[in-house]
Amino acid sequence: MEREKRPWYLYFNLLGLDAPLIAVTWLFLFARTWRVDYHPWEAYAALGLSVWTIRIAVKLVQESLLSEPHAFAAIHESRLRMAAVTSGLLAIVLIVRSFPLSLYAYLMVCALIVVGYFAILLFSEPKEGGVNYTRHILSALSFAFGTALTAHVYLPSQNIFLMMITREFLCFGLLCILASTALELWTRPKKSKADAEAWSMDELTLSLPLTLLGAAALVFAAQDELMAVRPFYYGILTGAALLQVLNRTRGRFEPETLKFLIALCLLVPGIVFQSYPAPK
Repeated sequence: MEREKRPWYLYFNLLGLDAPLIAVTWLFLFARTWRVDYHPWEAYAALGLSVWTIRIAVKLVQESLLSEPHAFAAIHESRLRMAAVTSGLLAIVLIVRSFPLSLYAYLMVCALIVVGYFAILLFSEPKEGGVNYTRHILSALSFAFGTALTAHVYLPSQNIFLMMITREFLCFGLLCILASTALELWTRPKKSKADAEAWSMDELTLSLPLTLLGAAALVFAAQDELMAVRPFYYGILTGAALLQVLNRTRGRFEPETLKFLIALCLLVPGIVFQSYPAPK
């Protein structure tokens, strides 16, 4: 089998490195926003390794369901499996050695969401031209839940239900849902390439909630007189704006490039707003 030549940046998605980088970046923002005093490096390492393990597992399952697997997965399947097993074991060691016991009960909730996602991935029948929104919602919520939880578990108040109704978690969860849905929505088959109505509907399906999310983030940032949570909401606003731009210009890019650009829409805001002064 011939090795395909790809731009270097596509390997971030092919190797599953995009998701853990995004998770670790936003974990730092969650910890700063919620003023977590003690947040060890093990929290970031365990989250990154856990997300990478799940990301690789998802890619391998998706490839196994395809009638014609991608060349990259076929060539490197054994290496990807080894990477998933190794990172998973390292994550377990870090969690057992470094995390408070209260985390384990909350991890069960995250595990149930992940199991539900894999069940839909394996057993649901894809509809031609349709988008499985349930699968994307479960995927995005498990990602957002695990990221926020890894910061929230170090707070004195560890009520999981309070975490799930915070503005920060809801905004980040919605941003993840829209990013997860975007690629399938953009690349689903149309009746014809000239089907302008279908193209417009796909654009509106994302542009309306992205606009509402951006507006909500702007309002929440303006309400913060002490500027303690503004960097977080500026990150949400920037991510929604970048996805909005990509939604309008998606026709210029191939699907593999779109995957990379969607990841950048979440990663870049998280990195940029790390430089803002920490809240006092």
